[in-house]
Amino acid sequence: MNYIYIGDIVNTHGIKGEIKIISHFKYKNNVFIKGTPIYIGKDKEKQIINSYRKHKMFDMITLLGFNDINEVLKYKGEPVYIDKNEVKIDGILNEELINMDVYNEDSFIGKVTDILNNGVYDILVIEKENNRNLVPNINEFIENIDLENKKIQINMIEGLINEN
Repeated sequence: MNYIYIGDIVNTHGIKGEIKIISHFKYKNNVFIKGTPIYIGKDKEKQIINSYRKHKMFDMITLLGFNDINEVLKYKGEPVYIDKNEVKIDGILNEELINMDVYNEDSFIGKVTDILNNGVYDILVIEKENNRNLVPNINEFIENIDLENKKIQINMIEGLINEN
């Protein structure tokens, strides 16, 4: 299984078992579909999405076989995952880049610890010891992403990486 974190269950809604999820997942349209399996909590309990709707900043779902608030209360506060192998998504997910090693040629720059979005493109947060660098996730800076070996090669330009 290739679990990808997609958000957190923050509450329930109404009395018929609807669940509120906060998700910043880039490919929601590929995931929040009736019949899609999701995995809830640290034990990754498999459930199937029965319905979906958008409500304000929340993604609202019901789960197959759950029709009462009391049945879903146990999921409040739990993380939600998908198995990448069960969902059709083309390309590399940002979540797959977390914890990857970043190199410039053979020089280790650090590990990706987070991904930020400035509204235009994603930015990799790369940390090594007490050093933190931000590298735009665009072709000019990212030379190669090797998912199998968990390595990212970057094109170095002057001032991109703080080496102090």
